[in-house]
Amino acid sequence: MKTMKKLLLAVLFAPLTVLAAGAELKLDRAPDKTRDVAALQNGAKLFVNYCLNCHGLSYMRYNRLRDLGLSEQQIRDNLMFTAEKVGEPMTIALRRPEAKEFFGAWPPDLSLIARARASEFGSGADWLYTYLRTFYRDPSRPTGWNNVVFENVGMPHALWELQGQQVMKDHKLTLVTKGTMTPEQYNDAVADLVSFLVYVGEPAAEWRKQIGIGVLLFLAVLLVVAYSLKREYWKDVH
Repeated sequence: MKTMKKLLLAVLFAPLTVLAAGAELKLDRAPDKTRDVAALQNGAKLFVNYCLNCHGLSYMRYNRLRDLGLSEQQIRDNLMFTAEKVGEPMTIALRRPEAKEFFGAWPPDLSLIARARASEFGSGADWLYTYLRTFYRDPSRPTGWNNVVFENVGMPHALWELQGQQVMKDHKLTLVTKGTMTPEQYNDAVADLVSFLVYVGEPAAEWRKQIGIGVLLFLAVLLVVAYSLKREYWKDVH
Protein backbone atom coordinates (compact mmCIF):
# COMPACT_ATOMS: atom_id res chain seq x y z
CA MET A 1 0.00 0.00 0.00
CA LYS A 2 2.83 2.41 0.89
CA THR A 3 4.51 1.64 -2.42
CA MET A 4 1.30 2.41 -4.29
CA LYS A 5 0.93 5.72 -2.44
CA LYS A 6 4.50 6.72 -3.29
CA LEU A 7 3.93 5.82 -6.94
CA LEU A 8 0.72 7.83 -7.05
CA LEU A 9 2.42 10.87 -5.51
CA ALA A 10 5.28 10.59 -7.99
CA VAL A 11 2.84 10.55 -10.91
CA LEU A 12 0.89 13.51 -9.54
CA PHE A 13 3.91 15.70 -8.85
CA ALA A 14 6.02 14.73 -11.88
CA PRO A 15 4.56 17.53 -14.05
CA LEU A 16 5.38 20.07 -11.31
CA THR A 17 8.96 18.83 -11.26
CA VAL A 18 9.24 19.23 -15.02
CA LEU A 19 7.82 22.74 -14.85
CA ALA A 20 10.23 23.70 -12.11
CA ALA A 21 13.17 22.42 -14.15
CA GLY A 22 11.96 24.26 -17.25
CA ALA A 23 11.61 27.51 -15.30
CA GLU A 24 15.38 27.55 -14.71
CA LEU A 25 16.03 27.75 -18.45
CA LYS A 26 16.31 31.40 -19.47
CA LEU A 27 15.98 31.97 -23.19
CA ASP A 28 17.12 35.07 -25.03
CA ARG A 29 14.49 36.86 -27.07
CA ALA A 30 14.99 36.21 -30.78
CA PRO A 31 14.56 39.15 -33.16
CA ASP A 32 11.54 38.58 -35.39
CA LYS A 33 12.65 38.79 -39.03
CA THR A 34 9.97 36.60 -40.57
CA ARG A 35 8.75 39.57 -42.65
CA ASP A 36 12.25 40.62 -43.70
CA VAL A 37 12.81 39.03 -47.12
CA ALA A 38 16.54 39.80 -47.17
CA ALA A 39 16.98 38.21 -43.73
CA LEU A 40 15.08 35.10 -44.80
CA GLN A 41 17.21 34.82 -47.93
CA ASN A 42 20.36 35.04 -45.80
CA GLY A 43 18.91 32.48 -43.40
CA ALA A 44 18.30 30.11 -46.31
CA LYS A 45 21.88 30.58 -47.46
CA LEU A 46 23.24 29.88 -43.97
CA PHE A 47 21.08 26.77 -43.62
CA VAL A 48 22.17 25.34 -46.96
CA ASN A 49 25.85 26.03 -46.33
CA TYR A 50 26.11 24.97 -42.68
CA CYS A 51 23.12 22.79 -41.77
CA LEU A 52 21.95 20.91 -44.85
CA ASN A 53 24.90 18.52 -44.72
CA CYS A 54 23.25 16.72 -41.80
CA HIS A 55 19.76 18.19 -41.29
CA GLY A 56 17.11 18.10 -43.99
CA LEU A 57 13.92 20.07 -44.56
CA SER A 58 11.87 17.26 -46.03
CA TYR A 59 8.61 19.25 -45.88
CA MET A 60 10.13 22.16 -47.82
CA ARG A 61 10.73 22.13 -51.57
CA TYR A 62 13.40 24.22 -53.22
CA ASN A 63 10.87 25.95 -55.47
CA ARG A 64 9.08 27.37 -52.40
CA LEU A 65 12.14 29.59 -51.94
CA ARG A 66 10.74 31.64 -54.81
CA ASP A 67 8.30 33.01 -52.23
CA LEU A 68 11.34 34.72 -50.68
CA GLY A 69 11.99 36.70 -53.85
CA LEU A 70 14.53 34.31 -55.35
CA SER A 71 14.39 33.31 -58.99
CA GLU A 72 14.53 29.66 -60.02
CA GLN A 73 17.96 30.26 -61.53
CA GLN A 74 19.26 31.80 -58.29
CA ILE A 75 18.00 28.78 -56.39
CA ARG A 76 19.69 26.40 -58.82
CA ASP A 77 23.00 28.27 -58.83
CA ASN A 78 23.32 29.06 -55.13
CA LEU A 79 21.17 26.77 -53.00
CA MET A 80 20.64 23.43 -54.75
CA PHE A 81 23.46 21.13 -53.66
CA THR A 82 21.45 18.02 -52.78
CA ALA A 83 18.93 17.81 -55.62
CA GLU A 84 18.67 17.97 -59.41
CA LYS A 85 15.14 19.32 -59.84
CA VAL A 86 13.92 22.53 -58.25
CA GLY A 87 10.70 20.82 -57.22
CA GLU A 88 12.46 18.29 -54.99
CA PRO A 89 12.36 18.53 -51.18
CA MET A 90 15.39 19.82 -49.29
CA THR A 91 16.67 16.44 -48.13
CA ILE A 92 20.22 15.30 -47.36
CA ALA A 93 22.55 12.74 -48.90
CA LEU A 94 23.73 11.42 -45.53
CA ARG A 95 22.57 7.84 -44.94
CA ARG A 96 21.23 6.61 -41.62
CA PRO A 97 24.01 4.03 -40.99
CA GLU A 98 26.65 6.70 -41.59
CA ALA A 99 24.86 9.18 -39.35
CA LYS A 100 24.65 6.65 -36.53
CA GLU A 101 28.35 5.93 -36.89
CA PHE A 102 29.34 9.61 -36.93
CA PHE A 103 26.92 11.06 -34.37
CA GLY A 104 25.41 8.10 -32.55
CA ALA A 105 21.94 9.00 -33.83
CA TRP A 106 20.11 10.20 -36.92
CA PRO A 107 20.19 14.04 -37.13
CA PRO A 108 16.55 15.18 -36.95
CA ASP A 109 14.74 16.80 -39.82
CA LEU A 110 14.31 20.51 -39.05
CA SER A 111 11.17 21.28 -41.06
CA LEU A 112 9.08 21.68 -37.91
CA ILE A 113 11.80 22.28 -35.31
CA ALA A 114 10.62 25.80 -34.47
CA ARG A 115 7.05 24.64 -33.93
CA ALA A 116 8.18 21.59 -31.94
CA ARG A 117 10.31 23.69 -29.58
CA ALA A 118 7.48 26.20 -29.25
CA SER A 119 5.23 23.45 -27.89
CA GLU A 120 7.88 22.63 -25.27
CA PHE A 121 9.28 26.04 -24.34
CA GLY A 122 6.68 28.56 -25.46
CA SER A 123 8.84 30.04 -28.21
CA GLY A 124 10.67 27.92 -30.73
CA ALA A 125 12.46 30.99 -32.10
CA ASP A 126 13.81 31.96 -28.67
CA TRP A 127 14.99 28.41 -28.00
CA LEU A 128 16.79 28.11 -31.34
CA TYR A 129 18.30 31.59 -31.04
CA THR A 130 19.69 30.82 -27.59
CA TYR A 131 20.80 27.31 -28.55
CA LEU A 132 22.84 28.40 -31.59
CA ARG A 133 24.64 31.06 -29.53
CA THR A 134 25.53 29.01 -26.44
CA PHE A 135 27.86 26.29 -27.69
CA TYR A 136 31.13 26.00 -25.78
CA ARG A 137 34.22 23.82 -25.83
CA ASP A 138 33.99 20.72 -23.65
CA PRO A 139 36.84 18.16 -23.95
CA SER A 140 34.77 15.57 -22.12
CA ARG A 141 32.26 15.35 -24.98
CA PRO A 142 32.88 13.13 -28.05
CA THR A 143 32.53 16.08 -30.42
CA GLY A 144 34.45 18.46 -28.17
CA TRP A 145 31.38 20.68 -27.81
CA ASN A 146 28.57 21.15 -25.31
CA ASN A 147 25.63 23.52 -25.06
CA VAL A 148 24.02 25.54 -22.30
CA VAL A 149 20.46 25.01 -23.55
CA PHE A 150 20.88 21.37 -24.62
CA GLU A 151 23.26 19.77 -22.14
CA ASN A 152 25.43 16.91 -23.50
CA VAL A 153 24.18 17.55 -27.02
CA GLY A 154 25.52 15.17 -29.66
CA MET A 155 25.72 17.86 -32.33
CA PRO A 156 29.01 19.71 -32.88
CA HIS A 157 29.01 23.47 -33.29
CA ALA A 158 28.51 23.83 -37.03
CA LEU A 159 28.83 27.63 -36.92
CA TRP A 160 31.97 27.84 -34.80
CA GLU A 161 34.05 29.38 -37.58
CA LEU A 162 31.62 32.29 -37.69
CA GLN A 163 31.20 32.72 -33.93
CA GLY A 164 34.59 31.61 -32.68
CA GLN A 165 35.13 29.33 -29.69
CA GLN A 166 33.60 29.85 -26.28
CA VAL A 167 34.49 28.18 -22.99
CA MET A 168 32.58 27.93 -19.74
CA LYS A 169 34.29 29.79 -16.89
CA ASP A 170 32.63 30.26 -13.52
CA HIS A 171 29.26 29.32 -15.04
CA LYS A 172 29.68 32.03 -17.68
CA LEU A 173 30.42 31.78 -21.39
CA THR A 174 33.66 33.47 -22.46
CA LEU A 175 34.82 33.94 -26.06
CA VAL A 176 38.45 32.79 -26.21
CA THR A 177 38.93 32.51 -29.98
CA LYS A 178 37.40 35.04 -32.35
CA GLY A 179 35.44 33.94 -35.37
CA THR A 180 35.09 35.51 -38.79
CA MET A 181 32.17 37.57 -37.44
CA THR A 182 31.91 39.95 -34.52
CA PRO A 183 29.50 38.88 -31.75
CA GLU A 184 26.95 41.39 -33.05
CA GLN A 185 27.26 40.12 -36.62
CA TYR A 186 26.97 36.52 -35.46
CA ASN A 187 23.86 37.24 -33.39
CA ASP A 188 22.32 38.94 -36.43
CA ALA A 189 23.19 35.98 -38.67
CA VAL A 190 21.68 33.53 -36.18
CA ALA A 191 18.52 35.64 -36.07
CA ASP A 192 18.30 35.33 -39.87
CA LEU A 193 18.77 31.55 -39.69
CA VAL A 194 16.20 31.16 -36.91
CA SER A 195 13.66 33.31 -38.78
CA PHE A 196 14.14 31.08 -41.83
CA LEU A 197 13.46 27.96 -39.73
CA VAL A 198 10.34 29.62 -38.31
CA TYR A 199 9.24 30.44 -41.87
CA VAL A 200 9.86 26.85 -43.02
CA GLY A 201 7.62 25.53 -40.25
CA GLU A 202 4.67 27.33 -41.86
CA PRO A 203 5.52 29.10 -45.14
CA ALA A 204 1.92 30.29 -45.55
CA ALA A 205 1.74 31.85 -42.09
CA GLU A 206 1.87 35.48 -43.28
CA TRP A 207 -0.65 34.78 -46.03
CA ARG A 208 -2.92 33.07 -43.50
CA LYS A 209 -2.72 36.10 -41.21
CA GLN A 210 -3.56 38.45 -44.09
CA ILE A 211 -6.57 36.33 -45.00
CA GLY A 212 -7.66 36.38 -41.35
CA ILE A 213 -7.47 40.17 -41.22
CA GLY A 214 -9.41 40.40 -44.50
CA VAL A 215 -12.11 38.07 -43.18
CA LEU A 216 -12.47 40.11 -39.97
CA LEU A 217 -12.79 43.35 -41.96
CA PHE A 218 -15.41 41.74 -44.22
CA LEU A 219 -17.38 40.54 -41.20
CA ALA A 220 -17.20 44.02 -39.66
CA VAL A 221 -18.67 45.57 -42.82
CA LEU A 222 -21.28 42.79 -43.03
CA LEU A 223 -22.26 43.50 -39.41
CA VAL A 224 -22.96 47.14 -40.24
CA VAL A 225 -25.04 46.16 -43.28
CA ALA A 226 -26.96 43.48 -41.35
CA TYR A 227 -27.68 45.88 -38.48
CA SER A 228 -28.90 48.54 -40.92
CA LEU A 229 -31.21 46.01 -42.59
CA LYS A 230 -32.49 44.89 -39.22
CA ARG A 231 -33.38 48.47 -38.27
CA GLU A 232 -35.07 49.02 -41.63
CA TYR A 233 -37.17 45.84 -41.39
CA TRP A 234 -38.23 46.44 -37.78
CA LYS A 235 -38.67 50.20 -37.77
CA ASP A 236 -42.50 49.97 -38.00
CA VAL A 237 -42.78 47.26 -35.36
CA HIS A 238 -43.53 48.60 -31.89
